[in-house]
Amino acid sequence: MNLQPAQQTFIEESRDLLRDMEAALLELEKSPGHGEAIDAVFRAAHTIKGSAGVFELDAIVELTHAMENVLVEVRAGRIEAGADLIALLLSCGDHVSALIDGVAAGAQGADPALAAAGRTLIDQLGAYAGAQVSSLPEPASVPEHQVHVEAPGGATVASDTWHISLRFGRDVLRHGLDPLATLRYLGTLGKIVSLTTLFDAMPQAAELDPESCYVGFEIDFSSLADKKTIEAAFDFLREDCIIRILPPHSRISDYIQFIRSMPEDAVRLGELLVASGVLTQYELSEGLKRQDSGAAPQQAGGAAPQQRIGEILVDQGVVQNEVVDAALEKQKVIKEKKAFESGFVRVRADKLDELINLVGELVIASSGVNLGARRAGLAELQESAATLERLVEEVRDGALSLRMVPIGETFNRFNRVARDLGRELGKNVELILSGTETELDKSMVERISDPLMHLVRNALDHGIEPAAERERRGKPARGRLWLNAYHESGSITIEVADDGRGLDRARIVQRAVERGLAAPGETLSDRDIYRLVMEAGFSTAEEVTSVSGRGVGMDVVKRNVEALRGMVSVDSTEGEGTTIAIRLPLTLAIIDGFAVGVGSAAYVVPLEMVVECMELSAEERAGVRESGYINLRGEVLPLLRLRDVFEAKREPGKRENIVVVQYAGQQAGFVVDALMGEFQTVIKPLGKLFERLSGISGSTILGTGEVALILDVQALVQRAIGSEGRNAARKTVEENLLERK
Repeated sequence: MNLQPAQQTFIEESRDLLRDMEAALLELEKSPGHGEAIDAVFRAAHTIKGSAGVFELDAIVELTHAMENVLVEVRAGRIEAGADLIALLLSCGDHVSALIDGVAAGAQGADPALAAAGRTLIDQLGAYAGAQVSSLPEPASVPEHQVHVEAPGGATVASDTWHISLRFGRDVLRHGLDPLATLRYLGTLGKIVSLTTLFDAMPQAAELDPESCYVGFEIDFSSLADKKTIEAAFDFLREDCIIRILPPHSRISDYIQFIRSMPEDAVRLGELLVASGVLTQYELSEGLKRQDSGAAPQQAGGAAPQQRIGEILVDQGVVQNEVVDAALEKQKVIKEKKAFESGFVRVRADKLDELINLVGELVIASSGVNLGARRAGLAELQESAATLERLVEEVRDGALSLRMVPIGETFNRFNRVARDLGRELGKNVELILSGTETELDKSMVERISDPLMHLVRNALDHGIEPAAERERRGKPARGRLWLNAYHESGSITIEVADDGRGLDRARIVQRAVERGLAAPGETLSDRDIYRLVMEAGFSTAEEVTSVSGRGVGMDVVKRNVEALRGMVSVDSTEGEGTTIAIRLPLTLAIIDGFAVGVGSAAYVVPLEMVVECMELSAEERAGVRESGYINLRGEVLPLLRLRDVFEAKREPGKRENIVVVQYAGQQAGFVVDALMGEFQTVIKPLGKLFERLSGISGSTILGTGEVALILDVQALVQRAIGSEGRNAARKTVEENLLERK
């Protein structure tokens, strides 16, 4: 089913808001009473409710409205945001997400199971709100307070009660209205704490008209009703009376806080005041009428400027100056946010992919033009080709930056995973996020989520011990789990670390021997032992649980990461913790490459992995071929002859070169026939027939139209340093170097 653009926007924005809501609820669970977190949850629920109402999604509107009712009480401090309520609100967020998924899938009609679950959640929310109402004190219990009303223009109420200033018109009795009946009805909404009758409008006895009304009242009124409900008691008197209703002093701060936390969907001052409840629609209408009538003092030399609505409302005494100031501040924030958001445009991901593909073809065409210019030998043509190449490079960088997104959004999803799984396993775990601003290609972010999920679940289940065991080991009862990301030499590294029990080397070796992955008595290095946990079906768990134990997970992590041209490394200290690092390229589309020649073929090395190049002399060739290593400024550098790796048939030339590369802190040298220089490389995926080629990660098209293969530097570096024979030779070389020193 094709969704309308507006509906698609609602779905995307609602999912963003639900993620914000979840993050705020988890923050609220850590820091009860956190005002900003409560406001964030309320804003998200309120915005989703309003947007859902536009599309008549009644199930979403009803549930989010029930959430709002509870959140209002939480914000007012009348309900505590305990663990049970946080869990309930998280479940409500999950249910709203399920309803939105149904809308995205084009589901017709309500799912009975979802509808029943929603009704249960609403009933549970209603129980919280109902318990709060029943616990509120009766109005009669509110003590009387002295009321102080300042002069118009700065009216404030220094009491815990509503203050109602009522002036009856002369003709109310003639119109059949009874002021005392109005007061009696007002008493049904609360308690009249005190009432002062004013006779200042009473004329002399000789001028007194028995059918006219001359009295007024100043009333202190205690009620749980809102301003709109209290104002409704005077509906029949509006045309003949002057009515001013001022909220309790204690509520003014609530109104100010409410205004500051309101969603950014209203920008006019009057709308903000009405939405907050401090001003009624009738009072706003009266104020706008006065503004339109131009009721402002005349200035010399010209027409009077239009009086501001805020000043009018304060002059009329219907709203406090402090509340208007808060609304003006909120109005300024809204305008600034809208101005900021107006600079953004939502673009479909497939359109960005299409743009990247076109830029890739432009890069290839530019390389061809540049090569043709050099062959022609025309200076002006070469200069124009160089300018074109520079501009294409800028376009390439700009296009790629459009797909770069912070990894923090992915990291934040694991707050909920750590909370829920920690509770399921009976473990208290703190998740610490760092490097959330590190950017990665959007397509890669989506594909790395599942591997990260496996690693986080394994850390929670296998790594972090139960609280009692941690205390016996002298550790804090609360475990820690870290997610960290940072850039490193043209790639991005994502680390999942814990302070748990670490990997049990002896247990891993024992299980490897049982499965035939290692020979009994074989001496394995730490790297070899940790590599075993990545084998398919390998597990050291004693029993199968809902979380782990089936040997499925780490092999999936390795396979998915390697499919992204990345690698996984493990570092662990028994009793202290484990760190698993995932290293990935920044992008899968276009890179800067360094071309080398091997036989009759050309190969490309990602430029960010190239450290340096050097010529291999004829005298050094024989020794290098025998040892597989070279002395590079006092350090042992393992070498790999690409002619041998790719079985090049053409005889080598008189010269050979070494390209020193670095990956994950390890260096190796590739022996090649020729250095062809650097250029922009558009990565083309290999077909299914060639996707498993060892040492190759992709292909590209050169400016000449020839196809060049892109080297898998990770695999080749590991091959260069991994051979047993080379390890022995390396040991000999290292010993010789030490003797020379």
